[in-house]
Amino acid sequence: MNISEKTQALKEMIASKGSMLISYSGGIDSALLAVLATEVLGNNVRCILLDSPVVPRGAVAEARQIADEYGLQLEIMPVRVMDDERFTKNPADRCYWCKKKSNKVLKWRKDALHFACIADGINLSDKGEHRPGLHASTEDGICHPFLELGITKEDIREIARARGLPFWNKPSASCLSSRIPYGDEITYKKLAMIEEAEKFLHTSGFSQCRVRLHGNIARIEVVNDEIPKLLALQDGLVKSLKTIGFTYVTLDLDGYRSGSMDEVLTKDEHPK
Repeated sequence: MNISEKTQALKEMIASKGSMLISYSGGIDSALLAVLATEVLGNNVRCILLDSPVVPRGAVAEARQIADEYGLQLEIMPVRVMDDERFTKNPADRCYWCKKKSNKVLKWRKDALHFACIADGINLSDKGEHRPGLHASTEDGICHPFLELGITKEDIREIARARGLPFWNKPSASCLSSRIPYGDEITYKKLAMIEEAEKFLHTSGFSQCRVRLHGNIARIEVVNDEIPKLLALQDGLVKSLKTIGFTYVTLDLDGYRSGSMDEVLTKDEHPK
């Protein structure tokens, strides 16, 4: 199918549901799904942003902005992920336990609204990554419209671009816990340090970046073409991150890549 056909198939699938609760983050995947679903189903759509300390405040603000701009019905609901040791102990399947807790909140809201289904923005490109959260959502009956139709991340960007949606090239994002190595406890302090460091990089003009936390060391990832730009900010960057609480500030010469913390996992720890 070409992009036009995939868009039409997506709208037909959404229409067949009758009503839909969307697990919404404000990222391109869930935002596109929410815009299309609102066009097709109108008031029978509700977007739920699940808020917790692993979600950067900037991401919440951007999600609100997109919802306001496109008339999305948005609710922000808290999830107490930091109360669950199966998450905070940070095992390789921590996303599974986070998603299970999140899905309980979504299912409660769906039932309260008497909606037909819950849907998320998981797509075909996600299948190649370490995604225990996907397994949890599938277990809990969450619909994956993009995945079911074989729509990739690139397709999603192309659909959004073709429709003139300005967020079509929005950088990929992930929760702050993904910056902490497996086995290192997830704490409020660590999450706050990572969020503040990445906020500094974003305000310095780096849209696609990560600050990975290894003990007291910051391992910074930016896209390879922007490494010289980062080095030019060396003095201010080091000073700012040390003020935040990092003892050492390092640059990863491999550059930015999604899921770099998963590189230490053995084959058996990756999803089948």
